[in-house]
Amino acid sequence: MAKAHKLLALVIDDEAAIRELLRTTLQAEGLEVIEAASAREGATLAANRKADLFLIDLGLGDGDGVDLIRQIRTWTHRPILVLSARTQEQQKVEALDAGADDYVSKPFGVSELHARIRVALRHHGLSLHSGAGSTLSMGAVHIDLARRSVLRDGVAVRLTATEWRLLEVLARHAGRLLTPRLLLREVWGPGHSEQGHYLRIYVRQLRRKLEADP
Repeated sequence: MAKAHKLLALVIDDEAAIRELLRTTLQAEGLEVIEAASAREGATLAANRKADLFLIDLGLGDGDGVDLIRQIRTWTHRPILVLSARTQEQQKVEALDAGADDYVSKPFGVSELHARIRVALRHHGLSLHSGAGSTLSMGAVHIDLARRSVLRDGVAVRLTATEWRLLEVLARHAGRLLTPRLLLREVWGPGHSEQGHYLRIYVRQLRRKLEADP
């Protein structure tokens, strides 16, 4: 049986004790966890590791978490949860308007945090315990994100790594309008956001493999 892909969580917090707590609790829920203690390190990891979930503190030593949220939102729609000791309403509104999916005030309870993470992931077609998320059916095409498999009329479709990544992003955001720039950043990384020919080529290849009349 194929091993389920683990969701990757990026924790960005300058408090070592908070990072340790989050690492322990998230790993217990089956997530892979990477950590950053500064805004700069967090931005680098966010750009290079393609995390499925972000947990971000606002009071980072070398920058403001709200600015980091805005930066991350330029290349991914993956869920962002704010964990912060800031309690003023305007501060919460600013973080949510910047692109955060939810705001959890410190100190927080682990059970509440897990519940909020589950909700945020569910809104993005993901699940804590299913690894890569759900299955989707679109006509004759069946996609299993956890097993990384695609069937067309019951027959397995072979995809390249890049074709799969593109299909995965489209499937996880089914029903949403995604810009070409965002797709390029999600699939190829921030450095390829202007290279639209990549996207046209791979979309055409995917349609040939998945559609009866592409």
